[in-house]
Amino acid sequence: MAIKAVAIIGAGPVGLAAAAHSLERGLSPIILEQGPTAGYAIRRWAHVPMFSPWAFNVDAAAERLLAKSGWTRPDPDRYPTGGDLVSDYVAPLAEKTALRERIRYNAEVISVSRVGFDKVKSAGREAAPFLLRYRNGEAVSKLTADAVIDTSGTWFSPNPAGAGGLPATGESEAARRISYGMPDVLGEARSRYAGKRVAVLGGGHSAIGSLIALAELQMAAPSTEVTWLYRGAVLEKAFGGGAADQLSARGDLGLQIADLVAQGRIRALTGFRLDQIEGDEAGLRLASEDERHQIVAVDDLVVATGFRPDLGLLRELRVELDPALECPPSLAPLIDPNIHSCGTVRPHGAVELAHPEPGFYIAGMKAYGRAPTFLLATGHEQVRSIVAELAGDHAAARRVELLLPETGVCSSTPGGPSQAKTSCCGGPAPVTVDACCADDAKAKAAGEAGCGCGSVQRETREPAEV
Repeated sequence: MAIKAVAIIGAGPVGLAAAAHSLERGLSPIILEQGPTAGYAIRRWAHVPMFSPWAFNVDAAAERLLAKSGWTRPDPDRYPTGGDLVSDYVAPLAEKTALRERIRYNAEVISVSRVGFDKVKSAGREAAPFLLRYRNGEAVSKLTADAVIDTSGTWFSPNPAGAGGLPATGESEAARRISYGMPDVLGEARSRYAGKRVAVLGGGHSAIGSLIALAELQMAAPSTEVTWLYRGAVLEKAFGGGAADQLSARGDLGLQIADLVAQGRIRALTGFRLDQIEGDEAGLRLASEDERHQIVAVDDLVVATGFRPDLGLLRELRVELDPALECPPSLAPLIDPNIHSCGTVRPHGAVELAHPEPGFYIAGMKAYGRAPTFLLATGHEQVRSIVAELAGDHAAARRVELLLPETGVCSSTPGGPSQAKTSCCGGPAPVTVDACCADDAKAKAAGEAGCGCGSVQRETREPAEV
C-alpha cells in the first residue's frame, strides 16, 4: 500500500523532525499534540541545562525548512537549556514554517487502531488505514492515516516512588506534597521548598540536579534541609566519572554532589527502598522496606526515578517490545541499565524500530522504553530513516546518516573528536580513560560481551528526563 498520510503523535523536536522529513518526501503529515503549544513537555523542564551542545540538537530536514524563514542556527558549541531548545528551535519550527498548518493542538491521542480491526483479526489488516482517536476538550475526534509515528515521549508517565515499580503505599494520598521529575527549585517552585525539609528520591542526573539546586537554595534559606534517598548500596556509583568524564557538564554534576555530601549539606541515605508514605498536616513520613527499616520525616518529596512509556493507547496494535525495558527488542541489549551505565547505541532506524504492525513506529524517547538515557540526535536519525522507509526509499532507510563523537557518551565536543585511547563503557573510571568506560575491559577479560564497544560509533546522550 502506498503511504501518503502520516499521523505523528507529539509536537516535540522528534515529532516535528518527522514531519519535516515527511514534507521533503512528498508525504502529508498531521501532528497531534496534547498540549496547547509545541514542545509542551520540554517547557516543563525549561530550566534544565542539556548535556549535549546545539551541534547535536538540530535535525537536518528541520534546519532546511527553517532556513526558508530566515532562521539562524544557534552557536553549535553552546549548551542550551530546555527553554532555549523551545524558544530557539522548536517554537520557530512549529510556528514559522510549513509545519504550522500541520499541527493540531490540544489533541491528546487516546487510542490507535486499524479501521474495523481489533488486534486479533488478520485477514486484510495491512490494507486498513490507521484510526487515531484523540480528545479535544470535551469532545473525542477521529483521524485516519496510512502510517503512524508515535513520538509522544515519556515525560507525562513518571515512574512511581515505590521500589518495586509500583506506587508506594499512600503515594496517591500524599500527592500534593510530591513532585516528579525535576521541579524548578530556584524558580517558580522556590517558595515551595525554601526553609522546608525536602527529600529527593533517585540516583540519576535529574535527582542530582535537584539536589544541587536545593543546596543552592539552602544558601539563601539556611533552614532548608536536604535529604538524598538513594536506592543503591554504594553512593559513589552515582557520582560518575567526575573530572574524568569528557562530557564536562555531566562530570561537573558528579563533582558537585560528592562535595555537597562530604560537607554534610546533603544527608544521604543509601539502600533506601521506599515502601510506605504517611502524610498529614505536619508533613510526610517515608518508610523504607530495607533491612534497616529507615524512616525519614520531610515536608516535601521529589521523585526522580525516571519515566516509562504510556502503552495504553497502543493496546489494539500489534506491537513487539522487550519484556523488561518496553523498547524494541533489538535495542534492549544496547540500552539495558543492568549492563550499561552509559550505553553504546549504534545509529538505528526503520529496520530496528519496525513492529508486526506494518506502517507503525515508535520513535524518540518513547522508543527507549524504560531505559534512562536518550540522545535527541538519535531521535532525528530514527525518524529520517522511518520516513524514508514509508516513502519507499529503502536504501536511504538503511543508510546511516548520524555522525557522533567516536568517544561516545564521554565526549561533548562538536564534530566528534577522537582523543580517547580507549573505547568502552561502564564506570566510574580512572582519569586516564573515558569516564564512563572502566568496566568494559574487565567484563571482556572475564569472557563477557562487555558493553558492545569497539569500532561502532556511539552516542552522547541526554538523561531521559531531559
